[in-house]
Amino acid sequence: MAAEAPADRADRLMKQWDTNQDGRLSREELPERIRPNFDRVDRNGDGFISLEEHRAVGRRQRQQGTRQQPNVARQWSNVEIKRDLPYAGTDDPRQRLDLYLPKERKSAGPLPVVVFIHGGAWGAGSKESGIRRVAPFVDTGQFAGASINYRLSGQAIWPAQIHDCKAAIRWIKAHAKEHNLDPAHIAVWGSSAGGHLVAMLGVTGDVKALEGAVGPHTNQTSRVTCVVDWFGPSNLPTMNDPPGKMDHMGPGAPESRLIGCPVKDNPEKARAASPITYVSKGDSPHLICHGDQDPTVPHDQSVRLAAALQKAGVPCTFITVKGAKHGWGHHPTVDTRVGLFLEKYLLGKDVTVSAEPVEMGT
Repeated sequence: MAAEAPADRADRLMKQWDTNQDGRLSREELPERIRPNFDRVDRNGDGFISLEEHRAVGRRQRQQGTRQQPNVARQWSNVEIKRDLPYAGTDDPRQRLDLYLPKERKSAGPLPVVVFIHGGAWGAGSKESGIRRVAPFVDTGQFAGASINYRLSGQAIWPAQIHDCKAAIRWIKAHAKEHNLDPAHIAVWGSSAGGHLVAMLGVTGDVKALEGAVGPHTNQTSRVTCVVDWFGPSNLPTMNDPPGKMDHMGPGAPESRLIGCPVKDNPEKARAASPITYVSKGDSPHLICHGDQDPTVPHDQSVRLAAALQKAGVPCTFITVKGAKHGWGHHPTVDTRVGLFLEKYLLGKDVTVSAEPVEMGT
C-alpha cells in the first residue's frame, strides 16, 4: 500500500478533528496533546485554524526536517500500563480504560488512584491523552492511575457520558483488591469537557438518578474523593455569558450536541447536564484552574462553580491563570499545586494549596 501523501494526511486529520464540520478548528477540537501549539498555528490570530494554516504546519515540518517525538510512555520507567480494560462489560472501545500501575511501590499497602478524563467538546478525544497527566504521579510509586474513554456525543447523548464515567469508577472499586488499589481514595482529573465530567462526578455521588446502569458493578458507589477541574464548563445555559468567539446555544454547538437539542430552546435539559445544578454540602473537594483569557469556555464558568461550592461549604481552591487561553496545558506552578492537592486528599498530608492567581509564562 502506498504511503499517505502529506497533504492527504492533513486533510484527513482536519476532517477527523473538525467535529462541528465548519471547515476550521477551534482549540477545543484539537487533541489535547497538541493544543499548546494552537497559537503558533493560528497565524492570523482569529481564534481558529483554517485548512491552509493546518496544511502549512506539515510543510514547515518537512522543510525543517522535523522528526516525530518518541513514545511518551518511555519517559516513565516505573509505569506499567494495562490497556483497553472493558469497564462496562461490552465490546465498545469507548467503554474501556487504561490502568497505570507502578512497577515498584513506595509501600505494600493499597494505592490511591488518579483517574484522568479527556476533553474534546464531548465529541472527540481519547484516553490516550491521559498518560501525560497521570504517569508522572504513578512513576513516584505512591499512586496508581487510570484514563478512561466514554461514549462521545456523536454516538450517544447525555447522560450517557456521565453514566460511562461512573461505571468506570465503579469498575476501579470492584477491581481494587485485584490490583492493590485503595477504593476509598480516588481522585478524578479532567480538562475542558473532561473538566465538566469530573466536576459532575464530584457533585453527584449522592444523585441516584444519574448513576445509570452501565456495567456489572452497580453495587459499588461512584463517589470520588476529590476533583481536579481544568477549565471545564459548569453551567451550560450561561456559556454565552459573557459572549465569546463561539455560540454555545445553537444546534451546532458542542453543548447542544451533548444534550441532543439546542441549548437555547431547552434550558432545563441543559441545566440537568450542568455540575452547578447539583452542588450541595458533602460534595467532593475541588481544585479548579481556569485561564482568564479563555475564548472557548468562559472563565466565568469556573467563577460560578467555585462560588457555589464555597457557599455550600465544600472545600474548593480556585486558581486563575492570568493570560491563559483554552487548553493551556502545563504550568509549573499549577502542576505543583495539583500535586499538593492530590497529596492532601489522597495521601493525607498536612499541606496547603494556594489559591493565588498565577501568570501564564511564569
